Amino acid sequence: MSNSATQGLNGLKILVIDDSKTIRRTAETLLSKEGCQVFTAVDGFDALSKIADHQPDLIFVDIMMPRLDGYQTCSLIKHNKVFKDTPVIMLSSKDGLFDRARGRIVGSEQYLTKPFTRDELLGAISTQMA
Repeated sequence: MSNSATQGLNGLKILVIDDSKTIRRTAETLLSKEGCQVFTAVDGFDALSKIADHQPDLIFVDIMMPRLDGYQTCSLIKHNKVFKDTPVIMLSSKDGLFDRARGRIVGSEQYLTKPFTRDELLGAISTQMA
């Protein structure tokens, strides 16, 4: 099943930052099947070292996390001159206007509501990598 939409995902390095093991595992499984290299982090602090180590092409970050939340994490990524152009997609279990707006303020490119479908996940990546 290699249609043109998913072909572009092959070899992409993607970081998924979420304190939920289920979300990390789901994203990892779906994206690995599409040929992506997937790295995961449990929170913003964990993510910062992994971003430096792996230099992902795209980052998914959960909003509600302990220690360093998704907004703070996104803001730190966007203030780093090396990674400021890396697309960041916020993940949230609530589909709120306020959350979307706040995500934009800190520089995120897109917003996905959990639980996401395979198509939503791949669609978000395709949009950012187009």
